[in-house]
Amino acid sequence: MSLFRRAGERRGTPADVLVIGLANPEGQYDGTRHNVGAEVIEELAERHGGRLRSSRKERALVDTVELAGRRVVLAVPTTYVNLSGEAARELVRRHGVTEPARVVVVHDELDLPVGRMKVKLGGGTAGHNGLRSITAHLGSDGYGRVRVGVGKPPNARAGKAYVLHRPGKSERIELDAVVSRAADAVEVYVADGGAEAMNRFNRA
Repeated sequence: MSLFRRAGERRGTPADVLVIGLANPEGQYDGTRHNVGAEVIEELAERHGGRLRSSRKERALVDTVELAGRRVVLAVPTTYVNLSGEAARELVRRHGVTEPARVVVVHDELDLPVGRMKVKLGGGTAGHNGLRSITAHLGSDGYGRVRVGVGKPPNARAGKAYVLHRPGKSERIELDAVVSRAADAVEVYVADGGAEAMNRFNRA
């Protein structure tokens, strides 16, 4: 059963959009490829006057900002990426999000080269364990995604080690640029919807 059928029970003002950036929680993972989702959330918080604070109930760093006249919750789960759905479930419940498309997940994407990003609405997980966890806990795959390209590892067996390492200097410059672009895409998604964000950011 979809969690969204029960999310409307929240008291108080619900969120218009919930944006979740995936990352591993410990400091040793800061700056790694797997944590680019959190970097996008941090960029958005800085742009819109937010300050992420730890919430034990939601198992995430969270703040609410106003973006394009909408109430937007920014969150970075404090679970490991593979358990992101546990935090996503609590965030949806607490903030009264009633539609899957009002959730946007920002994550690293091996199938896109470094420096590229794309917006997607619904669909499969392409083997990403964080997305798999979120889909399972929300009971829906209809949420939005902002896919931040980190490139492919040298071989299939190196995938886990690859995403858990920090990129080199030149790649870091490219990632910084695409993190900013991904934050732009989230802003368009919030203001104008997923279809417009896909139209504007998936051409390149």
